[in-house]
Parts: sequence; C-alpha cells; structure tokens
Amino acid sequence: MAAGGALSTLALTSCQATASANTASEASATAAASAAASAGATTGTGTTATSTSASPKAAVASASSASPTLSGKTVVLDPGHNGGDESHTAQINQLVPMGFGKYKTCDTTGTNADDGYAEHQFNLQVATSVENLLEQRGIKVIMTRTNDTGVGPCVDVRAAIGNNAHADAAVSIHGDGFDASGHGFQIIQAAKSVGGTANDARSNTLSEAMHTTFLSESGLTPSTYIGTDGYEVRSDLAGLNLSTVPKVLVECGNMKNPGDVALMESPAGRDRIASAIADGIIAFLEQGSK
Repeated sequence: MAAGGALSTLALTSCQATASANTASEASATAAASAAASAGATTGTGTTATSTSASPKAAVASASSASPTLSGKTVVLDPGHNGGDESHTAQINQLVPMGFGKYKTCDTTGTNADDGYAEHQFNLQVATSVENLLEQRGIKVIMTRTNDTGVGPCVDVRAAIGNNAHADAAVSIHGDGFDASGHGFQIIQAAKSVGGTANDARSNTLSEAMHTTFLSESGLTPSTYIGTDGYEVRSDLAGLNLSTVPKVLVECGNMKNPGDVALMESPAGRDRIASAIADGIIAFLEQGSK
C-alpha cells in the first residue's frame, strides 16, 4: 500500500463528482458514494459491487462445510488498488471524503515487488482465495472488485459498499512497500470511525482475531518496522474512517523484503495468508454469535 474488473461507471462518477465539488458538504459527498455503491452492488454469495467480469477463483486446499453459526453472515472483502489505476491518474487523484471533514485522493496505485509483481495483483489473488474459503462456510461474500483491469473504486465507495451491505465484517487486503530491511504483517484499524465507539470496539475485536490467526497460520511475523507487535492505529485511511461496520486493513507483508515477497509470490504462501484472513474473520463472527 506504500504508493498510497473495471470500475463501475456509477462508482467512478461518484469519485469525480465528489472531487469537483470541494465546496459541497462532506455529508453530501458521502451520500453520493453510498448511492453509487448501492447502485453497483448486487446481492448473493460471492457478488461484487464494481466488476464487469469475474476473475477465475484460485484453488484453495482445504474445504469446510457450511456452519449454522455462520449462515446469513455477510462479509465484504476489499482487495486494495486496481490494475488500471496507474494509467488513470487524473481519476484516482481526485479528492473524496476521508471522514471528519477531511479529504484524500480517490485511490492510489499501490506498491510492487522489485521483480515487478504488483500489489494490486496480489491483493486480488488473496481476496479471491479468501472468498472461496468463506463461501465454503456458508458466508455471503461481497467483493469491492473482482478483476484487475479497472480503476478504483474510490476509497469512500469501498467503505460505502460495506456499509450498504450492513456487513458483519469487512477486510481490506493489501501488501506494504517499506524498504527491504523491514518485514512482517500489520493489522490496521481506525483511530475512530463514523460508526462510533461501539463499532470501533468491534473493529478492535476483529483486529485481535486476525492477529491471532496471522501469527499461527500466515508464515509471517508481526511487522518489525511499523506499529506495535503487528498492530497499527491510523486516522488517514478513508476506507476505515468511513466504515459503520467492523473493519480492518491487513498489510500482508512487505513486498520489498525478500523473505516476505517470496511467500507472497508463492501460490502456497498466498494460500497460507488467505487461510489466516478467512480464519480470523470466522473466529470473529463465531465469537459474535455466542
């Protein structure tokens, strides 16, 4: 995420309209993003709010039967960035609300490994595997994008997709781009969200569940270069600030570190990371059902 499926026309229009109206209220801009997300989103298992064509689902080693505890739960997966962002800088550089009266750019291009392996590609590959694992447990999954050829969606629209779905949990999936000396994962949550203190507490519970499964399953250590023991709290991430549902952002390793990126580029390594994310979500959902 260091640098900062085609985007539906409605979602991109939301970003452009919001950016061109900086004198308008943040509430109006956020409402527009919510309307765009509602119009673009579809219902049902494994649906998406933004793509025009679904990418093939990656094979995942283990399968589990649907659980009555998880039946009816909805999870939004948000693979960060998109493959078309780099060639559409005018669109992604427009300003959208990030919460609490502040604005930031619609999206960023993301980072990449030194060999060119792109973060946006990694994010979607892992998210698709997580989608498969959650669907096997009877969870409805909504993806913010399902291909890697589009633009965005804008960060405020990504948040609105989870809000409009009344998701039980939402997770943004990223890879980081620090220098090669640092390694490890980060579980990031908002310093505060528009969802209020109760929602922030639930997001904290989700971050703890995710941290536990990353420690035991991912093959990654907690970040050695930022945050504290793999946790980080930030106030500048619109997708977290604007969320009214429990949400975290996972940095699944440092793509500039040789050890981390070897895991991230390996199909088996990505499956380990996907399992850690899916199991963290499931643990959180089952804890909330008790």
